[in-house]
Amino acid sequence: MVSNGVAVVSWLTATLLLCGGAMAQSIYTCVDSKGRKITADRQIPECSDRVQHEVSAGGVVKRVLGPTLTDHELAAEEEKSKLQHAARLRESEEKRRNRALLLRYPNLAAHDKERALAVAQIDALSDMAQARAKELATQRSGINTDFEFYQKDPSKAPAALVRRRDENDANMAEQKRYIAEQMLEKQRVNARFDGELVKLKQLWDAASAPVARPPAASPRDAARH
Repeated sequence: MVSNGVAVVSWLTATLLLCGGAMAQSIYTCVDSKGRKITADRQIPECSDRVQHEVSAGGVVKRVLGPTLTDHELAAEEEKSKLQHAARLRESEEKRRNRALLLRYPNLAAHDKERALAVAQIDALSDMAQARAKELATQRSGINTDFEFYQKDPSKAPAALVRRRDENDANMAEQKRYIAEQMLEKQRVNARFDGELVKLKQLWDAASAPVARPPAASPRDAARH
């Protein structure tokens, strides 16, 4: 008798577990291309090109399944995702640069000071090159004076004198080239600072703008609460 009772309890337990599993199973529903409503216990192939709903046994929508994408659509989605990711990276990098710019130049005076220092360094190098060019010009005057003795026949000029002239020409050309490079560098530096200043003015204005606050509650509203 006892064994029969145990068997009955085991059968009831198994039956309840099976019923519970069936009740927990999801149901998939959709409306196919012909307007028919289809219900199944798994995703419906006839509705792979349209939306399907996964519904619990209690009738609650668990999730909405979109249509299955073609290879072309998948490639387009991947490209779209890559572009969005790249845009987020650019935005994050832009914010990082803006924070660094504000930390380096909290105000106009700081920016002007660094610009003046950068330009002064270039001007100092240019002045040195200009001074060297004047020395070379003075040397060239002396070389020209020495060559006056060989005006009638320059081929008779000593090799050392010719070498001095050629070296002077090369050094003078080098100084002129260096001075021109410094002028271009000065233009680049000023252009960089000008570009920074445009951005900085926007950042300074944004940082100094008052923070919007919600309107204060009126006495009547306060009384209601």
